[in-house]
Amino acid sequence: MKNIKSSEISSKLILLLLGLFLGFTSCRDNTDETPMQPNTITDIVSSNNNFSLLKSAVVKANLATTLSGSGPFTVFAPKDEAFLASGVTSSVIQNLSADQLKNILLYHTLGSKVMAADVPAGPNAAVATAGGDNIYITKNSKGVFVNGWKVNQADIAASNGVIHSIERVLMPPSGNLVEVAQGNSNLTYLVAAVIRASEGGTNVAQILASAGPFTVFAPTNQAFIDAGFATIASIQAADPNTLASILTYHVVAARAFSSDLSDGQLLNTANGGTIKIGLGANATVKGNGNASPANITAFNVMAKNGVVHVIDKVLLP
Repeated sequence: MKNIKSSEISSKLILLLLGLFLGFTSCRDNTDETPMQPNTITDIVSSNNNFSLLKSAVVKANLATTLSGSGPFTVFAPKDEAFLASGVTSSVIQNLSADQLKNILLYHTLGSKVMAADVPAGPNAAVATAGGDNIYITKNSKGVFVNGWKVNQADIAASNGVIHSIERVLMPPSGNLVEVAQGNSNLTYLVAAVIRASEGGTNVAQILASAGPFTVFAPTNQAFIDAGFATIASIQAADPNTLASILTYHVVAARAFSSDLSDGQLLNTANGGTIKIGLGANATVKGNGNASPANITAFNVMAKNGVVHVIDKVLLP
């Protein structure tokens, strides 16, 4: 009898343990089958150390709550290296007002969810941002680009939309092409040349303030000095029609971001000539009358009616 009872107890114990094991396994399997819910855009930015400068900007601009909302949103998000490559440091962020930062950040934000696969193939599709200004999205064999800058990590899922990391900070346009030049202290000679040229038969200022779109290869002050215009007074004394011919040689009647340029490409200019793009060790542009090309020192400066690329030589027809 003792052996029988011992056997019965052992069998019951085994069955009990087996039941507990199966129950535990079932609970664990059910837990594993529950999908992890992605965090909000604010959560992702706040928890990723690569977005620390963006987080600071979002907090100061009072957009953390907005980007935690239901959305959906698409955010083109510069990582810290993109902020620094754009010259936007932590101190720059602190010196900007909340409204200025909000304007910049809303220029990175769409009021809908747009995955990389949703972007149509082709150049410079205009898309309205949450701030009201357009950005221009290109999709080609090299990837997705916004205002000429590449999306270097696409489709970071969020519960209220999607994040695309981008290689530069996108700065909203401050005005038309003339107004953008007027706001740059390194382009004062160019502004003086535009004003003087407009006193002749071609109103260059009126052209560059019109709807466009245009691309302007903008020579720096030093570029004008190197071309023989030692002072602004010398520009003001120059023949306006000669200046107009030179300046319109720097204008392309299309919006051409850096992502639209290719090595050896010829661009037709507003004065009927052509300029040649070079994309070797340095990005360059050469006029027919130049012995050597000009370096493009700054790309993709936005205007409401086009884009500016800054160059270090005056292009000669």
